[in-house]
Amino acid sequence: MPTQTYEDQTDRIRHLNDAFRRQGSVAGKFMMTAGVASLPLGDQAAIMRKVMSFNAFTPENDPYGEHDFGAFEHNRRNLFWKIDYYSLDMVGGSENPADPAQTVRVLTIMFADEY
Repeated sequence: MPTQTYEDQTDRIRHLNDAFRRQGSVAGKFMMTAGVASLPLGDQAAIMRKVMSFNAFTPENDPYGEHDFGAFEHNRRNLFWKIDYYSLDMVGGSENPADPAQTVRVLTIMFADEY
């Protein structure tokens, strides 16, 4: 069986990240910082919709092409979201983020000043 090239692995990670972020169809957890969690539910829902529909990826904010980070504004406040890759036991990082059988994705939404 041929080995995966870097481009193939990056494409796979990007696809899995987009599927997770948009639909939750890949194993993972959505988290938010205390600051975001303290907002009214309507704002939390609007922020989640912005994360799920985010598509403003550029070489500056996505240098590795994995679609694992985004920045946007909500009610004049800057927010970030970031996807990290963990092993199935959530103790350490995933050895292969391109393999969903080895990876739990964790997407964290935070205010920029909480980073």
